[in-house]
Amino acid sequence: MRIVLLGAPGSGKGTQGKLLSSKYKIPQISTGDLLRAAVIAGTALGRQAKAAMDAGQLVSDEIVLGIIGERLSEADASKGFILDGFPRNIPQAEALDRMLEGLGTPLQAALLINVDVEVLIERLTGRRTCESCGQMYNIYTSPSRLDDRCDKCGGNLRHRADDNEETISNRLRVYDQQTSPLVAYYREQGKLRTVAGEGEISQIFSEIERELRNLPAPPPPVRTVAPAAPAAEEDKPSVTLEDLHKRVMAHAKSAKVPPTNKEAAAEKKPAEKKPAVKATAKKAAKPAAKKKATKKKAAAKKKAVTKKATVKKKAVAKKKATKKKVTTKKKVTAKKKVAAKKKATAKKKATVKKAVGKKKATVKKKATKKATAKKATKKKATKKKGTKKKAAKKK
Repeated sequence: MRIVLLGAPGSGKGTQGKLLSSKYKIPQISTGDLLRAAVIAGTALGRQAKAAMDAGQLVSDEIVLGIIGERLSEADASKGFILDGFPRNIPQAEALDRMLEGLGTPLQAALLINVDVEVLIERLTGRRTCESCGQMYNIYTSPSRLDDRCDKCGGNLRHRADDNEETISNRLRVYDQQTSPLVAYYREQGKLRTVAGEGEISQIFSEIERELRNLPAPPPPVRTVAPAAPAAEEDKPSVTLEDLHKRVMAHAKSAKVPPTNKEAAAEKKPAEKKPAVKATAKKAAKPAAKKKATKKKAAAKKKAVTKKATVKKKAVAKKKATKKKVTTKKKVTAKKKVAAKKKATAKKKATVKKAVGKKKATVKKKATKKATAKKATKKKATKKKGTKKKAAKKK
């Protein structure tokens, strides 16, 4: 199985990719993870990537493709792979196709996990993560029973700084502009498979399996392992996409069966001269040219229709995002009001309790004081009576 995962941020493609990788025993290849690993390992391509990142620049497609090519040459990718996070646009998709064709491992499918924009915003804005154990929650769909604490370990739940409406809207806009045209690209190739990414994780996974069950049988792969760059030659450039392609072609050529004597003689035989083009042939070429022009016109029309549909889709998505933003704001306001009301009620109860306690203490103090005074009066009276008795005896 050789597939690419497509989907907007929050669509759950990372989760589903891990499930597919575990079931089919093939690697889930994330370009972000690959770049970090290459930088840590200090490979030639990793050093180039690090130089770009340190300079605050994007890592070039050529470097990313080179790292992917090296990863696909490893043994665990012989049965297939799942690409996650690449390609992100049409030029990258075209370059990836060229590289995979050269390696003899073309893509079989592009799997799109489709989720409504409103659901995506709700998933991302409501996301909470436990700082201690990493457990994920969502205040809208799967909240913690302890509000701001983790149900598993009691750790604090953190709201990521980039999970705010402005950042999320920007990420979705970038995805729509750059990545969503890939859907049309793979649809034209007949490789697109689509599943709805809403519902239980296990249910979505079952739908994905159903879609991938009938993939076309892959041709036997032709693999080449690119030799690692010598550690001493720091100044030499790394393996480029062009070099990788040349090596693949050289390997394929060396694997061919040598021609027989008859085939070699046929190759040495000079090509026969083509007869001169007659007037009838020229005449016959005119309808072909006309047909070609008609085809070109139809393609341009189709492109215009697709562009119009994309613009319309963007407008609808923008409208939905705006509507959702208002709804989310209302929910947050309502939640704040409820929290404030609860706080005020609790404060009021605490004040009443304190007042009652104070009153009880005052009453008790008064009763004690009264009892003490009574006791003192009684004692004084007893003493006075004793004094009187003594005086009477003396008389």
